[in-house]
Amino acid sequence: MSAPPVLGRRPVRLGPVSTVWRPRAVLVPVVLAVVALVLAAVDVGRGDYPIGVLDVLRILAGDGEQADRFVVVELRLPRALTALLVGLAFGMSGAILQSVARNALASPDILGITQGAGVGAVALIVLGGGALGGVAEVVGPPVAALVGGLLAAVAIYLLAWRQGVSGFRLVLVGIAVSAVLTSTISYLLVVADFTEAASATVWLTGSLNGRGWEHVVPLTVVLAVVGLLAMTGGATLSALRLGDDSARALGVRLQTGQAAQLGIAVVLASVAVAAAGPVPFVALVAPQVALRLVRSPGPPVLAGGLAGAVLVVGSDVVSRTLLPVELPVGVLTAALGAPYLLYLLARRTRRSDA
Repeated sequence: MSAPPVLGRRPVRLGPVSTVWRPRAVLVPVVLAVVALVLAAVDVGRGDYPIGVLDVLRILAGDGEQADRFVVVELRLPRALTALLVGLAFGMSGAILQSVARNALASPDILGITQGAGVGAVALIVLGGGALGGVAEVVGPPVAALVGGLLAAVAIYLLAWRQGVSGFRLVLVGIAVSAVLTSTISYLLVVADFTEAASATVWLTGSLNGRGWEHVVPLTVVLAVVGLLAMTGGATLSALRLGDDSARALGVRLQTGQAAQLGIAVVLASVAVAAAGPVPFVALVAPQVALRLVRSPGPPVLAGGLAGAVLVVGSDVVSRTLLPVELPVGVLTAALGAPYLLYLLARRTRRSDA
């Protein structure tokens, strides 16, 4: 007699291939995607010229007046899409890092990756000054952010290497590198011209103001390529979550697998920082929310990304709708994420004392 199926899991057999069907792993991402799209439609409708959600959907379908289409498609839609894509990239990046490090505290902003991307972009804004112009002014900061994030990740990986990389050491080294990079950003702001420093400061808070199609297109292209690589690396991540010895026993080339997954996470975080600045705590909170919704063994990559999209777009909607003054989206995500970080630290402290 065959064993009864585990609650929430159903064995599926297709000829010689057998797998496990987990309804929550499919249902939760679908619900999160629908919520994110609805929030994006609400976000597009907010402004001095309000437009209802149904009207927004009708305009996106090709109907409506020319003036309404201009407001929706040219002025507001790029901001909403940037929020969606930035949240998706941060959430996926956080899920990968937490899986590789086997630590809920591992996220791009805790490890210093977003600070490295910030140093690259701020250095270009401050030191480039008026030398940038035209296409270079749009393309330069994203490329500098990507380079800065990659260099920071390489430095963290090399400093944490001791015949391998443990999650605890990776987090400790990342926190130290993050402090150094934060000080570097502060120095750049001090020596900068007032106008450049003000521009860089607004960008550093994590803002969606002024986002256009020039931000959406490169973010979409990178996510389409790197996001697909992240989704196809699920087997490697599952093995890495079991520990180094178990991963080797399952045939995973440990250092190669870790380096590849870290590279994917760094690229995702860096392009998100390049598009909207270092929006804090999204990559920390979103994977853990998705983990509890899906009830999976580790942070799910797709659901974590969609949870990040809901968090960023929802924060933008709250800022533009419920607050008396519109705040940068990073202020709201920090207000939500900082208490959660304290909760994680307190829970780990209680476990270590037990």
